[in-house]
This record gives sequence, structure tokens and C-alpha cells, in this order.
Amino acid sequence: MPGVHDALGARLAEAAGFDAITQGGYSATASLLGAPDSSQLSLTEMSQMYSRLADATSLPILADADTGFGNVTNVARTVRLYEKAGVAGLFIEDQVFPKRCGHMAGKAVVPTAEWLAKIRAALDARVDPDLVVMARTDALAVLGLDEAIERAQLAREAGADLLFVEAPTSADQMRRICREIPGPCLANNVEQGRSPVLPASELEAIGYAAVVFPVAATYAVAHALRSLFATLRRTGTTADAASSLVTFDEFNELVGLSAQRRREAALQDEADRLTAGRARP
Repeated sequence: MPGVHDALGARLAEAAGFDAITQGGYSATASLLGAPDSSQLSLTEMSQMYSRLADATSLPILADADTGFGNVTNVARTVRLYEKAGVAGLFIEDQVFPKRCGHMAGKAVVPTAEWLAKIRAALDARVDPDLVVMARTDALAVLGLDEAIERAQLAREAGADLLFVEAPTSADQMRRICREIPGPCLANNVEQGRSPVLPASELEAIGYAAVVFPVAATYAVAHALRSLFATLRRTGTTADAASSLVTFDEFNELVGLSAQRRREAALQDEADRLTAGRARP
């Protein structure tokens, strides 16, 4: 699953042929606030963002529910709002609020029982039985691999559909995670993060059921815009950047303008047929 930076990215990921997408708090905070991933977005802001993503694509969306935005009661409301937004899955993590990006230093985690209660609250609150509830633990960097694996095992016993041990530092740790956790596991490819970034095929061979690339699109957007703005500031024109830009017509097609116009014309034709021949006052 590629991570998308915004609704436009969701459309582009669907056009590229992916079967599902994700957007985490890291990219969401960058997109909406231009700020770091440090629990600055509220439940309402996140659910509204996912609603816009779901409107922009038919692809299933794996959503970031952070620490559940509070206790078990808040987790239940989070699930309700995320389901209404249209996501296909979400994950709850065991960090202390305010949380940090999983590949940043200085993380802390809550007691295991507190996190498991949140997982159970998420499972109990879901209306759609197909909503995927993933349990994410950040305990590896704080308490070690043994504790992280034990937490994931307990989350599976509690009913979590998908398991995510964040930030293993080697392929050997990844193999142990997949071998000892009795359920499907997710890998997290963060470029220049703490974990080795491996191809999807290699991760599948290790034993992972899914992999996300949550920040690559955001890094690509930042790189492209920084380059474009530097060129524009230096030269006063975008002529030198033309080869890296889509054309006016290409962009209109990417965002669905022609389909929108066809729909508008068809609706107007139908209305004209309904009113044809009727006497006008």
C-alpha cells in the first residue's frame, strides 16, 4: 500500500493500479499543518481528512487512529467516525499521548493492559465486520523485541486482525516477528528510517502479509516543490521546470474533468428530454 499525501495522491495511486492505500499521521500533519507528526491533529480533523480521501478514490484506505484519541470510550467514537468517513481499516497503537512518529527517538508506551483494552474497544465498536483493526506496538524501541512480540501475541488473542511491530532494525528481527506472532503482520517501509527498506517480494518471503510505504509520496512532494520554488525564485519563470510538470490538459484528465463534463451533459440532456414539448407558463 502506498501512502498518499492528499486526495490528489489518492486518485493518482488508484490510476497507477494499486489495490489499497494508506495515509498516516505523519503525512496528514505535513499536508494539513506543514508540521511534524506529534499528535497535533484532532480526531475530527483526521476523520474529515479520511472522508475526503474516500470521496476521491474507490480504493480501500488503511487509516491511522494514533492512540485512539483518549481512553476506550474515545476509541469507540474514533471507530464510529472513521467508519462513517469510509475507511476500510485502522490501527491503534500503544504509545503514550502525545505520540511520536514510530521512527523518531524518545517514544514511550502505555501498559499492555491499557492498550489491549483499546483494541477490544475498537473491535466492539465496529459496525462493519470487514473493518480491519490493526494493533500497532512501538514497544521494540522502548522495552525490546521480546516485549514487542509478546504484546503483538496478546493483541492477536484479543482479536486484532492485523499486527504491526514498529521499527525492527534488521531482517533477522523481522523474521522473528513473523515467525512468533500467530497472525498476519504488516511491514513499514520508511525511507531513511530505523528499519531496512526491503522490496515487497522480499518482505513477503520473510513472512509479512502487507507492507506500507507511508511517507515516500510526501517526501517526493516536498522534493518536487522545493526544486520548483527554487527554480521559480531564481529565474522568475517555470520554463526550465516544464519537463517535470504535467500539462494543463493532462492534469484536468487526472482529476476527472472530462468525466465530470460528460456527467453534467448527460444530466442536462435528460432534463431537456423531460421538459421537451411541455407548455411553458
